[in-house]
Amino acid sequence: MLLRLLRARLRPYRKEITIVVVFQFVQTLATLYLPTLNADIIDNGVVKGDTGYIARVGVVMLGVTMIQIACSIVAVYYGAQTSMALGRDLRAAIFRRVQDFSAQEVNGFGASSLITRTTNDVQQIQMLVLMTCTLVVAAPIMCVGGIVLALRQDAALSSLLLVALPVLIAIVGLIVGLMRPLFRAMQERIDRINQVLREQITGIRVIRAFVREQHERERFGVANDRLADVSLRVGRLMALMFPAVMLVVNLSSVAVVWFGGQRIADGAMEVGALTAVISYLMQILMSVMMAMFMFMMIPRAEVCAERIEEVMDTEPTVRPPENPVTPERRLGELELRSVDFRYPGAEEPVLCDVSLTARPGRTTAIIGSTGSGKTTLLNLVPRLFDTTSGQVLVDGVDVRDLDPVALTRTVGLVPQSPYLFSGTVASNLRYGNPDATDEELWRALEVAQAREFVEAMPGGLDEPISQGGTNVSGGQRQRLAIARTLVHRPGIYLFDDSFSALDYATDARLRAALAEETADATIVIVAQRVNTIRDADRILVLDDGRVVGSGGHADLMTTCPTYREIVLSQLTEQEAAA
Repeated sequence: MLLRLLRARLRPYRKEITIVVVFQFVQTLATLYLPTLNADIIDNGVVKGDTGYIARVGVVMLGVTMIQIACSIVAVYYGAQTSMALGRDLRAAIFRRVQDFSAQEVNGFGASSLITRTTNDVQQIQMLVLMTCTLVVAAPIMCVGGIVLALRQDAALSSLLLVALPVLIAIVGLIVGLMRPLFRAMQERIDRINQVLREQITGIRVIRAFVREQHERERFGVANDRLADVSLRVGRLMALMFPAVMLVVNLSSVAVVWFGGQRIADGAMEVGALTAVISYLMQILMSVMMAMFMFMMIPRAEVCAERIEEVMDTEPTVRPPENPVTPERRLGELELRSVDFRYPGAEEPVLCDVSLTARPGRTTAIIGSTGSGKTTLLNLVPRLFDTTSGQVLVDGVDVRDLDPVALTRTVGLVPQSPYLFSGTVASNLRYGNPDATDEELWRALEVAQAREFVEAMPGGLDEPISQGGTNVSGGQRQRLAIARTLVHRPGIYLFDDSFSALDYATDARLRAALAEETADATIVIVAQRVNTIRDADRILVLDDGRVVGSGGHADLMTTCPTYREIVLSQLTEQEAAA
């Protein structure tokens, strides 16, 4: 999975990778050449007392060192550039894929997991590529070159590598194999700690209202301890790796000095050759250590690559049409024909055989008990979900065949829990229409009964809004969301219990202003309050996902027991008949 991801994502950077490999190759050759020059100075300069020879070869060594430094700088520069570009591309690709997800896929992965995959998981892949470009590319060249040059100096003494290298590789392989499952557990526990933290930050008011601070501290503590536990286990393995590797390196050095000293005493080799073999041995083992850094990162990077590819390979259940249709006229007609909807794996459908027709200039209301499918029905219109069977038509075209841009322009949804983005009042209102003038913004605020409190703000339209709109009240947030949709000016307005946080007087004024402003548009309102929907042209009553009543308020009071029960739970008989 990791190789597949890297092959696909690094293809545009073949030029940069080639530069890295070439300059790392030259830099490694220069590094390998230095011990040979050093041995030459010892054998032909120091031992013979030829200072001129020492100076001449020393200048050559200085030149080789300068080449080594220059090549290393270039290789590291392009390696860092490639890894950072890969991280940027991966984050952008995940973001684009998540933007295509329906609510079903987002809920399946979880927001906290998607955030972790976009940030932490990508960072692990990015660091692996950086380490590979800056260290690991040179490791095999140095290892092979060091072995060849060590054999040239003294083949018998270099045979110690036949013992040291397999031992070193076995130790690294064993520890890396133990690390891999721990890294998967670590990423999953990072997901969990992000989820808990996100819930606690979002729900801080609820936590304080119910005095559950201690409980939430304990819940975070459990998630934190589980992450710390697996991190400690990984840390212990890492801590074990370095001493084990250094033990092999140091024992190998002692063995080379021991046997090399005996060979020098026997006249079988020169002192310079011994220093060169020791240098090459250290370079070979250091190259294995550099590769070890990558091997330590590979298990975690593999897990991260799997998690990233899992997102990238997930096909959205709501797909754009292959041949999108654009309606000839934007009338704002909405029709549902025998619509069924069932969540994947659910035993019972949420909606069953629901039919509805809503036309411009008329208000259609949907009411029902909690869990009856009202919100799900509205979400089918802008294609937050797709129907299991049946059709949703906008201006006579199935929304699954409709051009997404045309659908967005035609349908405006005010969700049950409105969300405001960090920025200003104006930037939030212009979210659906960036070209809206200040006059249009004020008009929308006036209709939404929000002009008064926005004018009272020190900044007016430029007043800062925090993420999620947490610096305004629930009612103000709802009215700003309604104003945002009014600025968008769609042909179909969908209000999903969008008046629940308003007092009765504000609710009445807002609906009266809306009726005038949206006289030529199609209005569909989901509400729990009977007063909000009793004057609608048509009321649809849902119960367990089925339509059990349809008509006006007065008719439903006599023909639909479910509607009558809902009404009398809120109003008296006299109020209901008024």
